[in-house]
Amino acid sequence: MNKKILFITGSMNQTMQMHLISQQLSEFDCWFSQLFTDSPLINKLIKHTSLLDGTILAGQFKINSEKYLQANGLQIDYRAQKNQYDLVVYCSDLHIPKRMQNVKTVWVQEGMTDKYTLLSRIVKALDLPPILSGGTSLNGSSNICDVYCAGSEGYKNQFIKLGTAAAKIKITGIPNYDNIKQFLSNDFPYKDYVMVATTDMRETFRYENRHAFIKQAVKIADGRKLLFKLHPNENFERAEAEIQKYAPVGTLIYRSGNTNHMIANCSELITQYSTVVYVGLALGKKVHSYFNINDLKRLAPLQNNGTSARKIANICRDMMGVYAREEYMHNYMELEKRA
Repeated sequence: MNKKILFITGSMNQTMQMHLISQQLSEFDCWFSQLFTDSPLINKLIKHTSLLDGTILAGQFKINSEKYLQANGLQIDYRAQKNQYDLVVYCSDLHIPKRMQNVKTVWVQEGMTDKYTLLSRIVKALDLPPILSGGTSLNGSSNICDVYCAGSEGYKNQFIKLGTAAAKIKITGIPNYDNIKQFLSNDFPYKDYVMVATTDMRETFRYENRHAFIKQAVKIADGRKLLFKLHPNENFERAEAEIQKYAPVGTLIYRSGNTNHMIANCSELITQYSTVVYVGLALGKKVHSYFNINDLKRLAPLQNNGTSARKIANICRDMMGVYAREEYMHNYMELEKRA
């Protein structure tokens, strides 16, 4: 029988990335599961309360991910209960159940990580479970997985600094963010506006002064047309009411749609803590972010003409001994040179 790979999904971006990688591994028996835990307490909270609905363990994240998997005819094995696996590909190493740590694992970077905070520092100093950091600031830094696929040299250095062994990290680029120029060709009907991409800070238990953020966006636009693209995990009704109150009449608001196409057509991009800022940077847009812009330029994912998924797939093959080590390393180095 073909060797089995389990891909761990989360947000829609993470889910789509895992799908892209799996498409490069058609010779294997590929399965998918939303990020899960074996903790009886947390599983009870997921089943009987909405406390964790703002995380990728539950709620709309899990519902939307599984809808996507079903629509694409992909095999689902939630919580890895149907099969034994030869390899698990993770989108987050903030929590990996102990039984899954006995299997070969590959971690794939999905986008930017949250700001490293005092809480992040405390969690690291006390060697607490990284999921207690309350965000993604420690994603990629647990050193649990066998191989870590980083988006850039800058992120590799960040993960090393925060605790992951340098020898484990491969620079592959990030699927979905490795061929930004393709988004210049689109049919989005508007152009030359100031775009605002919001985040789900409030929905993930972080403080945000949204009113002040909207007012700052209006100030930056300085009379130019504004377009708000809401984060898919946001409370849409609340967000729209706030925009309508503090932004000029005629401001465009989108709950859905191709964010990358919207950025490609904008004249300036305003973000908070969002990976889409890398789309703006790659396309030469003037961008605003809660992160330092020079730091973002240093961390920006490789633009390798859409080959990240293939690189990651080759790493997966190597993990399962499909390639001779010498042959694989030669192929990998050739891909690195072309990136």
